[in-house]
Amino acid sequence: MATALRTWSGLISSLLNGSDLTTADTGWAMDQVVLGDVSPAQISGFLIALRAKGETADELLGLASVLRSHAIPVRIDGPFVDIVGTGGDRTGAINVSTMAAVVAASTGVTVVKHGGRAASSAAGGSADLVEQLGVPLDLSASEAARSAAEVGLAYLFAPRFNPALRQAAVVRRELGVPTAFNVLAPLLHPADPQHQLVGVANPQMLPVIAQALCQQGKTALVARGDDGLDKLTTTTFSRLWLVSEGTARETVFDPRGLGLRPTTLPALRGGDAASNARVLQALVNGEPGPVRDVVLLNAAAALTTLNLQTDHFLDQLAACLDECRAALDSGRTAATLARWIGSK
Repeated sequence: MATALRTWSGLISSLLNGSDLTTADTGWAMDQVVLGDVSPAQISGFLIALRAKGETADELLGLASVLRSHAIPVRIDGPFVDIVGTGGDRTGAINVSTMAAVVAASTGVTVVKHGGRAASSAAGGSADLVEQLGVPLDLSASEAARSAAEVGLAYLFAPRFNPALRQAAVVRRELGVPTAFNVLAPLLHPADPQHQLVGVANPQMLPVIAQALCQQGKTALVARGDDGLDKLTTTTFSRLWLVSEGTARETVFDPRGLGLRPTTLPALRGGDAASNARVLQALVNGEPGPVRDVVLLNAAAALTTLNLQTDHFLDQLAACLDECRAALDSGRTAATLARWIGSK
């Protein structure tokens, strides 16, 4: 039964007064959205008030817990890693996370990536690239699990496995501004990964997402480039939160420390899905340059989360970078991509 606070007017008023909500409060609100027992005006008011106050980890977890309870579960045998970004960095960069997923999978690690289409990017989201490659987006849970087992790589299209998201889709689109829904993706993975590389576009949300993952008991890296990329960048420094064993620690990463040559944002910009698919094919065929460097860096970062050693992170990242570089140079990455495309 709803308490006096758990009415839309009560929750929105509390947020406007600057008060944080509990996981139960935001869970109640999300449940009403999923059930359709709410008006567009109420959803809009709630999301805007929450954003204006600033979301907390508890608030995001309340929303995510309800959405995940309605998700189609995917069972994956053995450890695996997810490489995901919140998107919304508006840099027009190539699909680094998707390309890094292919490289990481070619090292022998299982990668199960969760993603969707871009809301506001000419370069498109991960789903646009995956679809362009010819990998189907309508996989069932068992088909996705089989892809993970046979190829070492699977893609879970967020709207396919999180149907409850549709209830707020119209409001999100009409609002046209970032809300809590724009940062929930890393917390909604239907296969519940214990290891994640998470890119976050909004710098204020870095510690919030890190704390949310920490409370979920995950091992993760939460990253943002100082150039605005929602990933580890090679143009400048990156801000990192290392999440492991119930703690979250902030650090700064300089790609020059690993011998990576600094580049510029224009060198990392992508085009449409067809253009990005050509970039990926060139990458796996051995083309050198800034795209190769940034993809290798993020693939290596994802590998570190399988056994994250916060006190020796840079040494661990360097070793994983060598491992990813060897997989790419040996042709294993090209073979993994070919198997993935041919697995449909």
